[in-house]
Amino acid sequence: MRKRLFSGILILIIALPLIMWVLWLLTPNTKLVIAIVDKTVLNSKAQEHLSLNWILNHEKYTKTSEKPYKADRDYFGFFPDENENFELKGLERFSFSKLDQLSNDANIAYFTDTYGIYNNEWFQQGDDKERSGILYGGLSDKDIQLLELMKEKKKLVITEFNTIGSPTAYRNRARFEEMFQLKWTGWTARYFDNLNLKENKEIPKWLVRNYKNSHKGDWPYKNSGIAFVNNKDQVIILENETHLNEAVPHIITNPNFQNKYALPESIKYPFWFDIVVPNSKINTAVSTFKIDANENGLKELAVYGIPSNFPAVLQHLGEDYNFYYFSGDFADNPIGMLSSHFQGIGYFKGLFYDERNNMERTSFFWNYYKPLVSNILRQYSEKINN
Repeated sequence: MRKRLFSGILILIIALPLIMWVLWLLTPNTKLVIAIVDKTVLNSKAQEHLSLNWILNHEKYTKTSEKPYKADRDYFGFFPDENENFELKGLERFSFSKLDQLSNDANIAYFTDTYGIYNNEWFQQGDDKERSGILYGGLSDKDIQLLELMKEKKKLVITEFNTIGSPTAYRNRARFEEMFQLKWTGWTARYFDNLNLKENKEIPKWLVRNYKNSHKGDWPYKNSGIAFVNNKDQVIILENETHLNEAVPHIITNPNFQNKYALPESIKYPFWFDIVVPNSKINTAVSTFKIDANENGLKELAVYGIPSNFPAVLQHLGEDYNFYYFSGDFADNPIGMLSSHFQGIGYFKGLFYDERNNMERTSFFWNYYKPLVSNILRQYSEKINN
């Protein structure tokens, strides 16, 4: 009896992935035309918009009735090649008539990253933790024109962290802010699990240099914490225990939206984000960032006018236009495309991360980004097809 039971379990374990794959293959395609803009693609993995492509592939959204989206091909922006060669295939090469045609053809515009590529990142002799002259990046005039056209035609616009941050020119930032009724405070931030410069080589050198320049060359931090930097190169560090009750920022979702988007009440977010102030009469906060600062931390934030709570996801869904702003680098997560080919893979999401081993970004994908974007796309697709 035990042998039969063991054999049955073994057969199920072997057969289950095959069944899930076949079910995924049998899922019908849904055509949904998305103009993806990503100016920060350093290699063919297209990490900065890969999470979006995972969802498109898993949910069987296609650019035509049959053709699926390819992460390394189906976007507008920087296209890397071998031997430091590259192609620029952004919207900058489009005439107004082509932009107008694109806005007619596309159901959605999704700007995942406009930070761009800097010379030192791209050319091999450079240091990718420093910033040098920009090779390509920033929200351009043509990008703004497409956004204006999409808004006028009541198409869905989704934008993320750094759409209007550096290196976007002030004029285009102001146009975006006016168009979608929010304002960037000038502050960007990121959580680091270790602020010890000898141990953590991920801390950008420009960030350390700017901090030391205004603190007599001192960098006293050893624990985890959050680094804030503004568009004037000021750097503020909040360290765990010294300034923070808990180092990792949390995203808290409004109860009204937890069911609508299948989101948790609270989740950790350990990557880049920016601080924006919305026109609350126009935009609604789906979720909010919470910095769990202690008394010392709150005093430090107050000196620079930085709030401890601010929007993580804003939405405007009206008769006039449809818009979302994600205040974090949400589409950039350490995932692989293989798992997207299996129907029902979400039931096994716990196998893909372990929060005890600093895998919060993977957890964030499965528990926040995936349900949020999947539901946004599903609800909008149903709206335009009914």
